[in-house]
Amino acid sequence: MPVDVVVPSVGESITEVFIGPWLKQQGDAITRDESIVEIETDKATLEVPASASGVLSEVLKQEGETATVGEVIARITAGTAAETTAPAAEEAPADPAEEAPADAAASDRPAPTDKAAAAASNAAAPEAIVMPAARRLLDEHDLTVDEVRPTGPGGRLLKEDVLRAVAECERQAAEPDVTEAPQGDMGHERREEVVRMTPLRLLIAQRLVEAQQTAALLTTFNEVDMSAVMALRTEYRESFEARHGVRLGFMSFFVKATIEALKLVPQLNTEVRDDTIVYKDYYDIGVAISTKKGLIVPVIRDAERLSFAGIEQSVADFGARAGSHKLTPAELTGGTFTISNGGVFGSLMSTPIVNPPQSGVLGMHTIQERPVALDGAVVIRPMMYIALTYDHRVVDGRGAVTFLKHVKDAVEQPARILLEI
Repeated sequence: MPVDVVVPSVGESITEVFIGPWLKQQGDAITRDESIVEIETDKATLEVPASASGVLSEVLKQEGETATVGEVIARITAGTAAETTAPAAEEAPADPAEEAPADAAASDRPAPTDKAAAAASNAAAPEAIVMPAARRLLDEHDLTVDEVRPTGPGGRLLKEDVLRAVAECERQAAEPDVTEAPQGDMGHERREEVVRMTPLRLLIAQRLVEAQQTAALLTTFNEVDMSAVMALRTEYRESFEARHGVRLGFMSFFVKATIEALKLVPQLNTEVRDDTIVYKDYYDIGVAISTKKGLIVPVIRDAERLSFAGIEQSVADFGARAGSHKLTPAELTGGTFTISNGGVFGSLMSTPIVNPPQSGVLGMHTIQERPVALDGAVVIRPMMYIALTYDHRVVDGRGAVTFLKHVKDAVEQPARILLEI
């Protein structure tokens, strides 16, 4: 009896996903717990493992389609590929009356092109015997027998043949639509390329617009002298890495400084729930990480309980697993505050967007040597702009400025972090 492959739960409040690439194709042999397909949400791309060993006998959802949590997207049949596909070749032929007749007068017609050419070419060949399952798929996808190349024994048209043709049509439809703009006075052709948005990018766009529409977002800025932190990293880099097996980065300093600032301004560690404000007495800090498919935000749970090494190890682990889609849904939900480091891409200043239902996000930026006034003299210092975007419904300007100033003071004087002052 076939085993259903269903869309797993991918986190609270997420009921719909997009089907990504199938890692196994219909007819492939698979083993239990082997990844067979990727699914995408607005937070991450995840791999769905096989719930049994056997053959991927049926794919119900194609790449790019949507599916709900719990919906069946494929079926697995026990046995080998040869055993599973053999019965298909023995199915009774379809009613000959339903088969497309050969066109004896094809040679008298004008030469067709593209799709018509393929149909005419196949019409000259012997008539294909269409299996019932293939006939159903032809009707579902509005295809004719002439548009599909049969590969079954004796020229039979199998269900797998139709599925391959459908997949090819979808692939061609997904290719960029390149058009030429009218030639202007510049003396050369100008081209435009229209590329369909990926499912993940569509969901990210929806959530960003939602955040703008449902919260009263405002951003305040400050700048930090990174001299003290950079000196500490230089002095203790080798011994820290030798002892803990991870590099000492800037993120641990900012996570520690952020937690102390959140204790001072607890409104930034809240969420608005209907007509109430929910205060959190724990600090689950989301750390934004860039992947090829978009930005994801894994969460460091109970960050206030971790050492510098514990934070750096968590960040390094997230980064390593994000690229191979190994992060779990639980690791991507439930943060109370987020830190985003646009500085790794060279950003000098930006206004980060709050990740709902959180009330604040801290943006780090690139470190740049700049002239600053210090004790009546102009000196060169490694400076970083930092930005706090906050929900003005629960955080007023004074609290936001106080928070950012505390982060600045803690990073410029790291001893304050250890002393928690």
